[in-house]
Amino acid sequence: EVQLQASGGGLVHSGGSLRLSCVASGFTFDDYIIGWFRQAPGKGREGVSCISNSDDRIYYVDSVKGRFTISSDNAKNTVYLQMNSLKPEDTAVYYCAALRSYYRGSYYYTTPAFYDYWGQGTKVTVSS
Repeated sequence: EVQLQASGGGLVHSGGSLRLSCVASGFTFDDYIIGWFRQAPGKGREGVSCISNSDDRIYYVDSVKGRFTISSDNAKNTVYLQMNSLKPEDTAVYYCAALRSYYRGSYYYTTPAFYDYWGQGTKVTVSS
């Protein structure tokens, strides 16, 4: 059974930090890119960051560059999203998802329809 288990969300003040985790199982981790998306109330799902588990590709949306860091522990089939200097506009439900690694480029990294598997989401709330 394919599973992506996202965790680590919570309530923090503006400027605070959180680390999200995404544990994958049921598929070949190295064959996939793991991406983080977020969805704020009343808005569409936005691609935030992704990391390839087979090479050095990493992507960040401009709004999180310099604040968020994505990393992967292939031995644990886990991807982390370290979020620092959080802002109220980062408030959203964050989802992790798996994209086949042969896709290349930000268009694919940020388009939900190309992802094969999705986790259940973890809520991040940043108060001002």
